[in-house]
Amino acid sequence: MAQLPPGIHFITLFTRDQRYRAFIFVLTFLLYASFHLSRKPISIVKGELHKHCAASTEVELHSYKEYATQSQPVKKLPNESQCGWEPFDKNNYKQLLGALDYSFLCAYAIGMYLSGIIGERLPIRYYLTAGMLASGLFTAMFGFGYFYNVHNLWFYLVAQIANGLVQTTGWPSVVTCIGNWFGKGRRGFIMGIWNSHTSVGNILGSLIAAYWVSSCWGLSFVVPGVIIALMGIICFLFLIEHPKDINCSCTPPSSSRTYMNGTNRFRVQKPNLNTRETSQSQAPEMQQLLSDNENCAMSLNINMPVSEENRNGTSPISFLGALRIPGVIEFSLCLLFAKLVSYTFLFWLPLYITNVEHLDAKRAGDLSTLFDVGGIFGGILAGIISDRLEKRASTCGMMLFLAAPALYMFSAVSKMGLEATIVMLLISGALVNGPYALITTAVSADLGTHKSLKGNARALSTVTAIIDGTGSVGAALGPLLAGLISPSGWNNVFYMLMVADACALLFLVRLIQKELGCRMDHTLFKEH
Repeated sequence: MAQLPPGIHFITLFTRDQRYRAFIFVLTFLLYASFHLSRKPISIVKGELHKHCAASTEVELHSYKEYATQSQPVKKLPNESQCGWEPFDKNNYKQLLGALDYSFLCAYAIGMYLSGIIGERLPIRYYLTAGMLASGLFTAMFGFGYFYNVHNLWFYLVAQIANGLVQTTGWPSVVTCIGNWFGKGRRGFIMGIWNSHTSVGNILGSLIAAYWVSSCWGLSFVVPGVIIALMGIICFLFLIEHPKDINCSCTPPSSSRTYMNGTNRFRVQKPNLNTRETSQSQAPEMQQLLSDNENCAMSLNINMPVSEENRNGTSPISFLGALRIPGVIEFSLCLLFAKLVSYTFLFWLPLYITNVEHLDAKRAGDLSTLFDVGGIFGGILAGIISDRLEKRASTCGMMLFLAAPALYMFSAVSKMGLEATIVMLLISGALVNGPYALITTAVSADLGTHKSLKGNARALSTVTAIIDGTGSVGAALGPLLAGLISPSGWNNVFYMLMVADACALLFLVRLIQKELGCRMDHTLFKEH
């Protein structure tokens, strides 16, 4: 018998269940990376939609246009304006570009609250596929404005609003799918790795958009639109919503010791002897992704009525029922301000680099990817620290506390040269995106599988949508405020970001105090 190839031999080391879980992990990673890939082009193309030109040049160009119009009919070329693409070539271009961001993010925030509730009542595969195909269409639609020489602001606003609405199908769907497939364990670390799809998508979107931005910026939107549409087809062909669909074993419902976000006290459970053999046959990292982590159970005496259907995980949770889960409101409001900072960087960083470093749109787009590289390490670091300390809120608070001075240093250092800008991009990306990544993944999964839900597995999508939807309100406000404030100076934009960062930290103070108090109580309990 011939020896197995090394790759096939490696695959045989894993069980059938582990292989399927690894496949779903990678597939959902790629699916949501394509969502962020399609969101990024607008921030890269801003430098091309409005090019800096002297006031005298604008007057001369205007006079030349009038003369040419009177003398003979001239066909208007797509890039004839030296100041950019009409209507973004005027002095109020920052407000107009901010309106593009706001229209997308406002539609995204409104749609997110409904998306989680709808997603729990529809097949995930169909729901996600339809959203990705529609998102591909509306992303490409923005680029069609270049090829069809469209200069109407409302055309671009409608494309942004429609894209914002359909993109809300993504996050609740992939988080729910991951929740169906993976069990309970080192949630912070593993979901920190999984959540790097956000930064990977931003980086790929920046590189793809920057490749065509100077020559044919319409392709900066059309190509990402085609990519997310193709990923939607892959989703339809390969996404498996639940292990039961292919007779894979479900993961154990609980672990021996669990903790969570400063809302519960430690609790000890008797091991389930019937599942011990199954648990030992699977790798812990692959078997356990979503834990039942709970701290301080004595503080969790909430009176939430739960029906028999909810106990069996067959009835979706209501919107108000999800809000009653301890920690949901605090983390939602914290994410509002954390996402305000993150999305301001997402949509305005390339233009800021263009203005400060005097680089062209392509080089500024490439340089802005370093912020997302830092975000990858920040998300993983936040997960590791929160798992090690067993304190989600405290980990977020620590990184938010350090982010404010980092933002101030970035605004000061970025004017000193390219090398200093690169270093501060990495540091700021890690500290800004670390709490954002932890809240949208591990914390959302913690709260969506809270013990007060009595095992209702269908609450995760609604809880995730509430947290991310509230955060998206901040994501909509951030770029809008940046567009309004930036004419008075970029320093004022950074002051606004530092205030938002402080507000995010403020909403976590109660949970941080509870975590620290519960930790001390637990230590005293062990000593006695």
